[in-house]
Amino acid sequence: MSILAKLFPETLFPRKLSADAEQRVRLAQARAEETLVRAHVENALMFVDTLATDVGYERALDIYVRELAIPDPLASVVVTRALVALGEALVPAAEGADADAVPAPALRLDEAAARRKRA
Repeated sequence: MSILAKLFPETLFPRKLSADAEQRVRLAQARAEETLVRAHVENALMFVDTLATDVGYERALDIYVRELAIPDPLASVVVTRALVALGEALVPAAEGADADAVPAPALRLDEAAARRKRA
């Protein structure tokens, strides 16, 4: 028997969580992931707005994901939700829609294309 096993028996620090504790951990993890996604979406929308005069919104989202090195499953969710927010800004949702939407900045989606045409 190793010295660590004598100092820290399994009964003091069980490796497996109880079902209730495991469920609470999953719920806390889900809340944390949702908060992270919302923060990324808000920042991605500000990033799109900031670069609106230089690049289109799709390119700005690509740059955001690449520069922040967001891993692929999360990046896909962030880009999709940002595109939904941008789409809702162009085509308002029907009455009674979700009031918990991410706030979007005023959009200037056509400025990059208009600037290229002028140049």
